[in-house]
Amino acid sequence: MPRFSVVVPVYEVQGYLRACLDSVLGQSFTDLEVVAVDDRSPDHSGRILDEYARRDPRVKVLHLPRNVGLGRARNAGVEQARGDYLLFLDSDDTYLPGALAAVDRRLTACGDPELLVFDHQRSYWTGRTEPSSFAAQLAATGTATSTVAERPELLTLFHVAWNKAYRRDFYQREGLRFAPGLYEDAPVSHAAMVTARSIGCLSRICVDYRQRHRGAITSTPGRRHFDIFGQYASLFAFLDGRPDLDRYRPLLFERMVAHLLFCVRRRDRVRLADRPAFFREAARLYRAHLPAGYRPAPRAARDTALLARHAYPLFAAREAVRRTTGALRRAQGPARAKLAAPVHRAYYAWQRRLPLDRDLAVYSAYWNRGVACNPAAIEATARELAPHLHPVWIVRRAAVPTLPPGTDHVVPRTLRYWKVLARATWFVNNVNFPDHLVRRPGQRHLMTHHGTPLKTMGLDQLPHPAAANGTDFARMLERAGRWDYSLTSNPHSAEVWHRAFPCSYEDLPYGYPRNDRYTTATAADVVSARERLGLPPGRIALLYAPTLRDYRTDYVPDLDLEELAEQLGERFVLLVRTHYFYGRRRHLRELHARGVIRDVSRHPSTEELCLAADALVTDYSSLMFDFACLDRPLVVHAPDWDAYRAARGVCFDLLSGRPGDTPGPVTRTTEQLAAVFRTGAWHGAESAALRAAFRERFCPWDDGHAAERVVRRVFLGEDPAALPPVVPLTERRPAPSPAAAFARTAARTTATDHPADLRDDLPDDLPGAVPHELPDAVSHELPHEDASPAIGPEQETADGTATVTADGTATVTANGTATVTPDGATPETADGATDGPPAGTAAGGADGDGPQPATPASAPEPLN
Repeated sequence: MPRFSVVVPVYEVQGYLRACLDSVLGQSFTDLEVVAVDDRSPDHSGRILDEYARRDPRVKVLHLPRNVGLGRARNAGVEQARGDYLLFLDSDDTYLPGALAAVDRRLTACGDPELLVFDHQRSYWTGRTEPSSFAAQLAATGTATSTVAERPELLTLFHVAWNKAYRRDFYQREGLRFAPGLYEDAPVSHAAMVTARSIGCLSRICVDYRQRHRGAITSTPGRRHFDIFGQYASLFAFLDGRPDLDRYRPLLFERMVAHLLFCVRRRDRVRLADRPAFFREAARLYRAHLPAGYRPAPRAARDTALLARHAYPLFAAREAVRRTTGALRRAQGPARAKLAAPVHRAYYAWQRRLPLDRDLAVYSAYWNRGVACNPAAIEATARELAPHLHPVWIVRRAAVPTLPPGTDHVVPRTLRYWKVLARATWFVNNVNFPDHLVRRPGQRHLMTHHGTPLKTMGLDQLPHPAAANGTDFARMLERAGRWDYSLTSNPHSAEVWHRAFPCSYEDLPYGYPRNDRYTTATAADVVSARERLGLPPGRIALLYAPTLRDYRTDYVPDLDLEELAEQLGERFVLLVRTHYFYGRRRHLRELHARGVIRDVSRHPSTEELCLAADALVTDYSSLMFDFACLDRPLVVHAPDWDAYRAARGVCFDLLSGRPGDTPGPVTRTTEQLAAVFRTGAWHGAESAALRAAFRERFCPWDDGHAAERVVRRVFLGEDPAALPPVVPLTERRPAPSPAAAFARTAARTTATDHPADLRDDLPDDLPGAVPHELPDAVSHELPHEDASPAIGPEQETADGTATVTADGTATVTANGTATVTPDGATPETADGATDGPPAGTAAGGADGDGPQPATPASAPEPLN
């Protein structure tokens, strides 16, 4: 029988669960069991629990048949516990190193008391930690034990379940159980304190109490906070059945009153509109359980008197004075407001007063660089499945020449741009929309991301200065707070996004739409991709795609491309694609001109490059996760892994060699990389085994139907259960390799009058959907019946009249004069918004190595 049973209730914590479990299982004290209760969590938490149970026999997992809530989940865990002592740990919190060893030592020193209370700290998403205010109180008794009768101040300790160790026989003797609903900790904690015959204290900080950005349910305002009344009613009902505990009624009553007043004051607990009703219910509970002869403590007498008199108007007035006084004390200097240029502010504000266009969808990718990535694949499928939607792309001016013919688009900061932002219902992007976008009620935002994360993202960047430099994390979380949906490519990504961007959104575990092509492409598509690149049959094309280095502004890959090409010989062709933030490098242009390599940095489609390649060589690019969908060889060339991992931070050890972590052979030097290809190790049995495990981990949902699932769930509102189920990995056939594609083409050319169309000749088990073509789009005018005139000679705004002349100039009479340039673009807004990535977040969703839009020849820098 173990010394400790740690009960961990689990619900929607996939981003934090591993840290929680690791903190328990990694303790130096090992005589324990973990009873993890999956409260029918809709995310991947249950799968994570099963993974840990397979690895460690101390983990016992209980999957509940339905969601029952935190309290009942704890009760279910207690029923399975076998330890001498029960401990509760919330699944987004952690134990500090050495915590359980310290708890065991103090229990032994105290003679195994019925209850032990230990300390905690709060940790915030900013990285700041804050100790509790109970350290001195907990340290006062040393190793001696006491009771609440001897030390009434023990009842003022934090009344939660997870800062205590309960002797299991004591817990069972007193019949302690958690009730359903919020504030379930209070009655159990208070009942345990007043019934324990021996209470020990430990001032050591044992629990890291995570303060999540979006908060727990107790930090979300709503009617559920009225559950507190039932919880305290059950506590006093417990006392009614225990006359021997009557002496504790005044103490518990005082704690109840303090708790109720705390809740009614907090804006994150009780909404302003609900406060009169909450105060009224609190007054009723006050009168129902007021002990005879009770006199409140002097410091609380005034508020308690208002509660007793049910005088909410006076209480509200006192709170208003208190808040105003506090705000004046905290004020530092004059308030500053960032105002956009008048023409922007006035026109955008006016448009936001008009009805939403339910059929207008706004798309953007890579900070307005063009039609690309997941948004492009979603838009193409939406044209088929949701033809009533009209797509409009936000595209920077330099990228307009690269757009597919007929693409309806707006350029940032033009008047129509503000109109579209104000009136559209649907917003799809693979990075965040700019800060100046105001999310209206009824608008829906889909974040597709643009890569599976290897490097740290979001809040996970905080411990890494090179990654966090210049990032405004508070503003980043505000942007993420606009998401309604977050598209995930695999369970790993879902865990990372949940932790890195802890906001309220619906996970879409559907795979990446941009990867659909790797399943639907035919042999003809592969051959065409090779022919467009000038790659003949028999040549082995190696796509080399290094990624961004946050800590190097002018990164040159640590690979001698000329030496590699010489060692590999004429049989191999090197296709080199640099990260688009670095642009096209001069030395690559020179090597390209000499025929040493093919510089494909400006190629408009990464998917086409992957289809044409026989193998991928990369360092830490998220392209490796996409390329794995093709089940073609992957080689990791990582000469600076140690520096990259230390500076940027990573989610897992890519070079560990463990199945699922490493996708294929790993090299550190040019000579090693050349040897991998000369010896055939790149496509050997060991490489294939690593690739299979990597695909199982990172490609479980990329079955060719991701875009369809997204469109049907988001735009058409279909129930997730009605969507196409994911085709198992073992039943998929990715696009054929170049060698197989050429062989099929050659074999069938003489068998058909139309050799380019090979779909009818392919085996039935080979997917062969023709890639979607973007049809010509027509300019979409928003409805005129809602008094929204077209942009013409005069525009009436909320603040005045903006006159737009034929040459594009404009004046606004309300707050000054603003100028519109002849091409319709207004000056940069006062908040300094730009079209590019925010400072410190250059890589956006994952690392920006995914499919990129084409680059116009006139652009000052390559856009891919």
